[in-house]
Amino acid sequence: MKFSLSTILFFSINAILSSGCQTNPNKPPNIHLHYLMAGEPMQESIIFQARLAASDTIVYEDVHDPALLMATDLEGKAGKLRFEYGTDPQLRNAQQSPWIAVTSGGDFIGKYKATGLAPGTNYYYRVRYGQEEENSLTGQIQSFRTLPAKDAESEISFVMVTGSHLARFYLGGGFGKASSQGTEAYQGEDKYEGFHGFESILAKEPDFFIGNGDNVYYDHPEDHRVKSLEEMRAMWHRQFFMPRIRRMFSKIPIYWMKDDHDHRFDDSDTTAVHPRYGSEPSNELGIKTFLEQVPIADPEDINPLTYRTVRVNKYLQLWMVEGRDYRSPNEWPDGPEKTIWGEEQKQWLKQTLSESDATYKILVTPTPMVGPDGAGKKDNHTNPDGFLTEGTAFFNWLLANDFDKDSFFIITGDRHWQYHSIHPTGFQEFSCGAMVDQNSRLGVDPGSENSNDPQGLIIQPYTSEVPSGGFLRVKVSPDKNAPKISFEFYDEYGQAHYTYGI
Repeated sequence: MKFSLSTILFFSINAILSSGCQTNPNKPPNIHLHYLMAGEPMQESIIFQARLAASDTIVYEDVHDPALLMATDLEGKAGKLRFEYGTDPQLRNAQQSPWIAVTSGGDFIGKYKATGLAPGTNYYYRVRYGQEEENSLTGQIQSFRTLPAKDAESEISFVMVTGSHLARFYLGGGFGKASSQGTEAYQGEDKYEGFHGFESILAKEPDFFIGNGDNVYYDHPEDHRVKSLEEMRAMWHRQFFMPRIRRMFSKIPIYWMKDDHDHRFDDSDTTAVHPRYGSEPSNELGIKTFLEQVPIADPEDINPLTYRTVRVNKYLQLWMVEGRDYRSPNEWPDGPEKTIWGEEQKQWLKQTLSESDATYKILVTPTPMVGPDGAGKKDNHTNPDGFLTEGTAFFNWLLANDFDKDSFFIITGDRHWQYHSIHPTGFQEFSCGAMVDQNSRLGVDPGSENSNDPQGLIIQPYTSEVPSGGFLRVKVSPDKNAPKISFEFYDEYGQAHYTYGI
């Protein structure tokens, strides 16, 4: 393998600075911290996750060569780790998890759900790790803030992204349309730092982050589509080694959701054999790998659910739905029996929405419900040959139950452009667009012949004028008369493009 000394030094030094480890000078470390993050922030709990590695260096022979990019991995290392956390910035008198053994069976990942936390409180945490408890290393101190009390009248903001496409970032865009960086691979000297959007998000200081599906792409590059557990794990390893995302992890807690590309492949469903992609990876493997790679469920839960509702404060409640695990085959003809959500999740969604007294209710869905989308798609609730019947029935249910069109909103991932659209029933949807410029494209306009809304029934106050990566920020603020909500679109460098507010 040929590589430059500067590349090795860059990654090695960067990894050491990022891990902030304190070493025993009498015994050089032979185990390293790949990453540390906090997930599923609630009022009284958080899930910590860390992975141990055999090296602090990841070496790419050539990030612009598909085969060499996909051959790169960061080998894990068996050992033990313990999470330490508390409200003191120096972690004096910190609480501690038990020592957790990490092995190849779990991809050398350790997780722990900390409970008994205080709402609306700044917490600090780190991981102590090593091959043995007696001679361990200490990682850098990171931080997060628990959600405010459920009746708190506080300001809150969060950021949502989708389409974090590492292959297109390094290999070039796939839509043949120029973006602000062009369709070519990103060639800047800072390319090994990863996506600029994570740096821009960190600068906005949101209370939390939602990775709304397509966090990795198992089916890209197309000639190197991954099928095995080891290959799928490597996609996450590369993503989570990028310095910008690790710096974001150090200060922002995360909710993770999955969509097709981090489940199996494009437009994936639960069928054993897909007409285009075949049988691998299987639906079962896709579900298992996602639960392994991100802190979404209590590691003690033997039957975890990936749909959930989060009461953020007095003003805001979120519903994060699962769009892959329960869906009918995409190829079925649309009708009352065809479903994305499955009956149990659908009834849960309706019941919990009806019970909520939050001022603003937001449905967080990996796939759109308003669109418009391309005419030939079958993957989501906007598609006449897809799941339109279920989507229409849900909007009719909202109307029948008197949901307010200025207090119930939908935010979605999946689509590669940012938009604000209004359904014929009056309910509004905001698409965060692709995270990375090279993964962005122009949208499909209402009334277009190549859309699933050729009659132009959807009103679209905003859609991206040029292909651009970026993210959506949602902010809820107290006001002397009534709380305010805003939906703000940014490009990946943090430049504001559009804001809608009430």
